[in-house]
Amino acid sequence: MNSPKLSERLLAAADLAREGSFVADVGTDHAYLPIYLFLQGKIRGAVASDINEGPVQRAKINIRSYGLDKKISVIRTDGLHRIDIFFPDDIFICGMGGELIARIISDAEWTRERRTRLILQPMTHADKLRDYLNREGYTIVGERLVKEDKIYQIICAEYTGRSENYSDIELIFGKQNLCAGGNLLREYAEFVRSVFITRRDGKRAAGADISYEENMLRELDKIITNT
Repeated sequence: MNSPKLSERLLAAADLAREGSFVADVGTDHAYLPIYLFLQGKIRGAVASDINEGPVQRAKINIRSYGLDKKISVIRTDGLHRIDIFFPDDIFICGMGGELIARIISDAEWTRERRTRLILQPMTHADKLRDYLNREGYTIVGERLVKEDKIYQIICAEYTGRSENYSDIELIFGKQNLCAGGNLLREYAEFVRSVFITRRDGKRAAGADISYEENMLRELDKIITNT
C-alpha cells in the first residue's frame, strides 16, 4: 500500500523520528504523519490527537482506510493532556505558533521525566520557542530549514536540565542552522533582514531608538555575505 504524501515540512520532521519509537502526533489533522512513519517501517505505533472533533474523525477514517486501527490510536484532547498514558518516545507538534507549542510543552511536566524527543515545527516565533526550550532545560539536538511555500524551521529537543547562552541571532535562526549555512539560510536571512529594515524605518519615523535594529541588521549582513 502506498504511503500518504507528506508536505516538505512534514517530511523533514518525519526524518527526525527515531527507529522503532512510539510517536505522538499532536494537532494531527489527517493522521498522515503517523500513517506514513508506520508504513515506512520506522515506528512501532502511534497516538494521534487533536483538540477538535473534525480532525479526530478525519484521522480515524484515514487510519482505518490503511488498516492501522490496532497500531495508531486517536484521541480528542488539548495539547499533551492524557498523552502520557501512551508513553510516547517521540512527540510531534507541527503547524502551530511557537508560543502555543511552548504552552503545550509547559503543561506537560512529564516530558522532563524520561528520554522524550520533541520534534517541533513552529509556523511563527521560532525564536520564542527556542528561548522557552533553552530556559526550561530542553536541549536542541537537531535543527533544519525546509522550503515549501516559504521557509520553515524544524526544531528537535530533548530534556537535559541544561541551558546554553543564545544570542538574539541564534534564537532566530538556530545554532545548528547557522553552522550548516547554505542557500536556505541565506534566503531566510534576507527575509528577516527585510523585516528588520521595515521595523527600523518605522521606529526612525517615530523618533524612537533604532540601535537594536541597526545592530541586528549588521549581524544579518554578515550571515548573508558569509553564507
